[in-house]
Amino acid sequence: MLLDGRRKSMRPMADRLAVDHQCLQQFITSSTWDHSEVRRRLTGWATGFVDPVALVVDDSGFAKDGPASPGVARMYSEGLGRVGNCQIGVSVHAAADWASAALNWRLFLPPSWDDAVLDDPDQMAAARLRRARAAIPDDQRHQETWRQALEMLDELRGWGMPVRPVVADTGYGDVAAFRRGLTERGVPYLLAVTPTLLAHPVEPGPAAGPYSAGGQYSAGGQYSYEPPRDLRSLLMTTGRSVGRYLTLRGGQRMSAAGPEGLRWSHFLALRIRVAGRGGCRLPDRSPPECWLLAEWPPGAAEPREYWLSTLPADVPLPDLVRLARARRRIEEDYGELTGRLGLDHFEGRSWTGWHRHVTLVSTAQAICTRLRGEPKVLRRPATRSGAVGWSASGRVAPGRAARRAVHPPSGPGDVSQLRT
Repeated sequence: MLLDGRRKSMRPMADRLAVDHQCLQQFITSSTWDHSEVRRRLTGWATGFVDPVALVVDDSGFAKDGPASPGVARMYSEGLGRVGNCQIGVSVHAAADWASAALNWRLFLPPSWDDAVLDDPDQMAAARLRRARAAIPDDQRHQETWRQALEMLDELRGWGMPVRPVVADTGYGDVAAFRRGLTERGVPYLLAVTPTLLAHPVEPGPAAGPYSAGGQYSAGGQYSYEPPRDLRSLLMTTGRSVGRYLTLRGGQRMSAAGPEGLRWSHFLALRIRVAGRGGCRLPDRSPPECWLLAEWPPGAAEPREYWLSTLPADVPLPDLVRLARARRRIEEDYGELTGRLGLDHFEGRSWTGWHRHVTLVSTAQAICTRLRGEPKVLRRPATRSGAVGWSASGRVAPGRAARRAVHPPSGPGDVSQLRT
């Protein structure tokens, strides 16, 4: 994996190593080593030097030509940007400001690969045949990607992974059951959501009854919420004046020379209660408070991106933004995983082979990250407009100018500039 060469599938690697292709194939597909145990050890080792501030849940598409690879089907892949013949791999990454490490993986099985969820006898027979050819274990069935993500997070916790906020895109953030599952596990999150999600502002008025799903209280309750509105409407009513401008780096790689590709953007955060069924409820059946974070770029008529977060009510705005951008760290590292290390180069047709391949690629990426080492310079002098410094552990540390900002934010946080 670490050697030069465009393809990281078994035959090209065997040719470069001058070894028998069959031996390498046997090591990947039919030997007895346990990829779960390798991932467990990788988790303990990689988190030790990455020092993650978040766990990022993501999924990626692996384009395929034929129908025999396990889990392959015509599906939409965000990575491919279209519907195509592909596999979907779900992953959890430990992410810091300077690096990330892929820790755990699941291969998504669409319904066409699970005879237990099919009704047509011919389709059931075809699914059983495909499963047998790919040697898919009987306990591996169709699961939504968000369920696979929760399963992997539970596995990481069992391996000794410390609790970190979970970050994910709208494919996970829009699923109320996923948000509820994280809350039930005591895991805070910052999840991208679509602006059509309904919510109440946090300021309720007195009322006389318990909370109902429609957002009102009936007899015997304490509060009454106005009808829920979509997130876009809430922010447009509030206005951008409650937010603050922050300085962002265009890239995520840390460098001794300081930030590169600086740009400004505008962020604001509100306390809300998410409406609708399926989410968490307090003992009085009311929805709990959470953060609504939004990016409203300069010159834009409305916010561009939205996130929900269960981080504490006193969390600084720059910390929310820093976590929201953790996925950008993963997107950049995917270039190394897929380009240099061959994440999507596996050409085998076995379930076990796929999991071993992605495990070896993840290990190779962690080795590359460790060899690069932690950035030598993670702090920079404060500027007249205020700055955020970086401690050796990657934690946010406000600069002097930021601490004495003339115009304190009206939302959460106490700085006016952030490098993230």
